[in-house]
Amino acid sequence: MLTKRIIPCIDVDVDDEGNAAVYTGTNFEDLKYTGDPVEMAKRYNEAGADEFVFLDITASAEGRETMLDTVRAVADEVFIPLTVGGGIRTREDIKETLRAGADKVSINTGALQNPSLIEEGAAAFGNQCIVISVDARRRFDDEGEYYAEIDGESCWFECTVKGGREGTGTDVVAWAKEAEERGAGELFVNSIDADGTKEGYDIPLMKAVCDAVSTPVIASSGCGSPEHAYEVFTEANADAALAASIFHFDEYSIQETKEYLDDRGVPVRL
Repeated sequence: MLTKRIIPCIDVDVDDEGNAAVYTGTNFEDLKYTGDPVEMAKRYNEAGADEFVFLDITASAEGRETMLDTVRAVADEVFIPLTVGGGIRTREDIKETLRAGADKVSINTGALQNPSLIEEGAAAFGNQCIVISVDARRRFDDEGEYYAEIDGESCWFECTVKGGREGTGTDVVAWAKEAEERGAGELFVNSIDADGTKEGYDIPLMKAVCDAVSTPVIASSGCGSPEHAYEVFTEANADAALAASIFHFDEYSIQETKEYLDDRGVPVRL
């Protein structure tokens, strides 16, 4: 059985002085300064993380390019797979991000607006480099394609863009299936509803996506304890659990999380 991965993530923005800084928030809002991206990357590399994710959280919303100088500095400090996302809209953006030291690129808005970018990127750089990111939110109406039962109500999940600020009307499960068919090597599923709550991953969302595709799925948003990682692995069959604040603020270590999972029979790299 393949080992399950534990992946810390940093959300990076530009501070008032124009420098890259890590921020943490709730439901993609109320962002608070958390630390320096390069120092945090170095710390996680030493802490036993399986991979590392760097998200430029306002690049797409502001229509600017990913902060590649910071990506280069981070890449110099990590010797585990590095995924970089934010503001990637073209084949050239993919190329430049990989040249800056990323092993994979995470694409959300750019792929929704131009789905053929998935095929272009996979053909040019390999499927393993192309991670399709989805910022999902729950909708309780009749405009979706695939439905889950949540607390006795039918719910579907909508793809959003610009950091969750805008809905697209696209069903997450339908889009996940299309992204897989077009050549995505991995799916990175974020829950707007669970983000920053520390109340657990959105299990119905993660299960809906994992059941629909064979492509590896990274579950993101809502992790507040090692137990939540256990739930998303055993109840949704996610391939990786991504977390931010529980690691950023030393509530749990990556090692503690992995030992908790190992004790309960979940295969992890210790």
